Amino acid sequence: MTHVTSMLETYPKDLGGVDQQKLAECIAACFECAQTCTACADACLSEDMVAELTKCIRTNLDCADICATTGNVLSRHTGYDADLTRTVLQACQAACKACGDECAQHAEMHEHCRVCAEACRRCEQACADLISSLG
Repeated sequence: MTHVTSMLETYPKDLGGVDQQKLAECIAACFECAQTCTACADACLSEDMVAELTKCIRTNLDCADICATTGNVLSRHTGYDADLTRTVLQACQAACKACGDECAQHAEMHEHCRVCAEACRRCEQACADLISSLG
């Protein structure tokens, strides 16, 4: 059991029928992706060919910020707003797709980009799964 799951299980009010497993998986994927994208951007900055990775760095940092924000929004349940949550999830899904696509272009040359692309794909799917479960 993760801390994310433990916190969801100990929430004192009803979570409104949301699939707690998908919610927990999405929260974890968002925070993992945020960290991975931050680390990938830093690794890109350490590459000798940093000028060729400018778009990748920017996309990594945007994705990291959006994933962290999404994880935070999903972790708060008081005064839940389904429309806002869906919009944030859609933005995260789009950011992860863009970052995953960009990193995949560099994956053969830079292992950190391959790892990042995988994290982005996982988070993109977790967002899609949670969106579909919201009805």
